[in-house]
Amino acid sequence: MGNAQDKPPGSGGGGGRSHQATAGNGTRNRGGSTAEKPQTPRAPGKGVANGARRENSPAGGQEEQGSPAADTSYLDAPSGALPPHLARLKNAGNHLFKNGQFGDALDKYTQAIDGCAEAGIDSPEDLCILYSNRAACFLKNGSSTECIQDCNKALELQPYSLKPLLRRGMAHESLERYKKAYVDYKTVLQIDTSVQAAHDSVHRITKMLIEQDGPEWRENLPEIPAVPLSVQLRHRDKPISAEVAQARAARAAQDEVRRTDACFTLLKREGNDLVKKGHFQEALKKYSECLALKPDECALYTNRAICLLRLNRFEEAKQDCDCALQMEPGNKKAFYRRALAYKGLQDYLSASSDLQEVLHLDPKVQEAEQELEVVTSLLRQSLMDSTSHTPRV
Repeated sequence: MGNAQDKPPGSGGGGGRSHQATAGNGTRNRGGSTAEKPQTPRAPGKGVANGARRENSPAGGQEEQGSPAADTSYLDAPSGALPPHLARLKNAGNHLFKNGQFGDALDKYTQAIDGCAEAGIDSPEDLCILYSNRAACFLKNGSSTECIQDCNKALELQPYSLKPLLRRGMAHESLERYKKAYVDYKTVLQIDTSVQAAHDSVHRITKMLIEQDGPEWRENLPEIPAVPLSVQLRHRDKPISAEVAQARAARAAQDEVRRTDACFTLLKREGNDLVKKGHFQEALKKYSECLALKPDECALYTNRAICLLRLNRFEEAKQDCDCALQMEPGNKKAFYRRALAYKGLQDYLSASSDLQEVLHLDPKVQEAEQELEVVTSLLRQSLMDSTSHTPRV
C-alpha cells in the first residue's frame, strides 16, 4: 500500500519524522526549500495573539475549530518488560505495519532494538518479538536476506519461536532455497499443526522438490529438528489473542467450505453417472445428499426431478420443479420437467401451459413441441370423456 504519511519533499525514508506543516512563519516554495515571508502588520484578533498562533477563519471573524486529534492511545499499551519509551516505539511500529507502512514500521522496530542495547535491557522474549517483527517488515519489502538474519537472531533468543520460523521459511522460499524452507515449515507444524500457511507451503514445495530431485527427494533434505515436547506443550497452553482466534476460526470456516465443495462435487458427479446408467433410485439419493449440503443449487432440483419422473413419483417431481422455478423463474428445464410431472398427474391443462412457456422462452425446443402435441391430444380426449359422462337433463 506504500507509505501513507506526509513526507517533506526530498527527504528519505525512515521513522521518527515530524510532520512538516505550516507551523512557524516559513512557507514552502515550489523548489522544496523554506523561504521567509515578509512580515505584514496584522489586524487585532487575527494571526498571533498573546504569543500563540491562531487560525484565521474563512469567514473572517470566527476562529475555525481544528479537526480532532488522532487517537494515539495504542502507543501506551503495555508491551512486556520494555520501558515506556521503547514500548511506544514498538507499538508505533505495530500500528504502521497494520496500515501497510512497512518502511516506517521497520524504522520504529530498529529504534526499539537499538534502545534496548543502549539501556542494557536483557529481555530475550521482548527482543525476540522485535527482531521477528522487523523481519516481517523486511519480508514485506522484499529484503529476504535481511529477514533471515533477523529471524536467526530471534531464534537465538527464543529457540523454536513460531513466527520467526514461519517468516524465515517464507524468506527461504522467496530465495528459492526450497529445502531450507521445507525444514522450517515442517518445524512450525511440529509446534502448531493448525498453521494453514505452513501446510500449504509444505504441499507446494513437496511438488517442486519431487520435480527437482525425483522420488528420492527426501534423502537430500537437511535434518528436520525434533521440537521438544516441553516446547509443544508450552505453545498449546499459551493463551491466544482475539486476533489469532479470529484467524483460526476463519481458516476453519474456509476448510469446511473446501470440504463441503469437494464432497458436493463428488456426489453430483456420481449422481450424473448413475442417471446415464439408468440407475435412478441411486441417483436420487446422491442428489438428495447434494441438496443437504447446498440447498440453493437450482440444477440439483431439476436433476432430481428427472429421477422422480422416471420413478413415477410425479407429485414430488413437480415440487422439485417448483423449487427450481422459485430460484430461476426462466428455467426451461424446470418448466419442461414440470410439464411432464403434470402429464403424469393427468393435469393436461397445466402441462400444456408449461410447455407453451418453454416454447415462448425457446421456440427451437423440439421435445416441447412434440410433447405439446401429445398433451393437447390428451387434453382434448379428456374433455370429450368428461362430456360423454355428463348426464343429460
